[in-house]
Amino acid sequence: MIKNSNITELLKGVEVEWKTLGEVAELRRGRVISKEDLAKNIGYYPVYSSQTAKNGEIGKINTFDFDGEFVNWTTDGANAGTVFYRKGKFSITNVSGLIKLNNSSKLNYKFLFYWLSIETKKHVYSGMGNPKLMSNQVEKIRIPIPPTFVQTEIVRILDTFTALTAKLTAELKAELTTRKKQYNYYRDKLLTFKEDEVEWKTLGEVGQLIRGNGLQKKDFTETGVPAIHYGQIYTYYGTFATETKSFVSAELAKKLKKAKYGDILLAGTSENVKDVMTPLGWLGGEIVFSGDMYAFRPNNLVNTKYLTYLLQTTHFQKFKEKYANGTKVIRIQSEKFLTFKIPIPPLKEQARIVEILDTFDALTNSITEGLPREIALRQKQYEYYRNLLLDFPKVQE
Repeated sequence: MIKNSNITELLKGVEVEWKTLGEVAELRRGRVISKEDLAKNIGYYPVYSSQTAKNGEIGKINTFDFDGEFVNWTTDGANAGTVFYRKGKFSITNVSGLIKLNNSSKLNYKFLFYWLSIETKKHVYSGMGNPKLMSNQVEKIRIPIPPTFVQTEIVRILDTFTALTAKLTAELKAELTTRKKQYNYYRDKLLTFKEDEVEWKTLGEVGQLIRGNGLQKKDFTETGVPAIHYGQIYTYYGTFATETKSFVSAELAKKLKKAKYGDILLAGTSENVKDVMTPLGWLGGEIVFSGDMYAFRPNNLVNTKYLTYLLQTTHFQKFKEKYANGTKVIRIQSEKFLTFKIPIPPLKEQARIVEILDTFDALTNSITEGLPREIALRQKQYEYYRNLLLDFPKVQE
């Protein structure tokens, strides 16, 4: 671990020259590269755009516009001002900018990248609802230029931090994947019965399906009556919930369908088969819920938590794959959903299974929640040392 005293020693007495980026580099823009261009010219050379997923890459083509070492930034959209270090042969689209240093022996590209990672977001203009960071603003950003040996050492330290953070993230995600696979295996095993082992019934025989109505995201308020929108089931909630993240006015709530303790909330639509009819066991007070969503109200033959776990199984996933329809918007007809057959062991056995699965679920959730916290902690640690290493005395403009 790097110590503050080591950083102080590294920067002690260092003379720093300040210049605007426009004084030390040439700024360029990319060109329009359409989806059709990508499809017709598939090749080996990456094309970078304004997205941040996959390091900004949107595809590969058989030509390249740039070859060498550069710093690249996104000019438009939600990710405007995001900075990347690039090296090699590649192209960029018209919503990206490129920085080519006039003298890379005096200013290190990686050093510039780390500095701009702090600075560019401060210069993004968000007027008219479309964030932008154009060349005429980027060229005004002031750049510290310490001696090259200092730049090299700072880059070495920050590269090390970056690699360690990436390694930790990969290890934690691998651990999470292993735990989830283990959990899914034991859940499926516990919920698998032979035909003659227990009684089997369709969902239509063990409960009532209530279709939601009316509620849209724009209806949410800061406080009021607890509410759930269908998309939140597979993007926000886990297996069970007792509280909602959203609310609606009391006036609107009067017009909406209600769910109560023990209901199972289901996402009636999604963009993929995996998420459609995702279950959420509701264990709180009365709430309202949106259209494109259902509340399944089980009768006294089946435990709510037991049925929620059943609707997470591989068996139910295969059922969804068989009966889901649609292309961009995936649905399963409610009538078809109610034909899904489930095993009904005695309530005492259902409770025993639930107790075991609750333990597994809690373990998986603790890892799932711990992963983002651990990654965020490492990221904050990295940013702290990065900012400390790049904390040069400012000169008056």
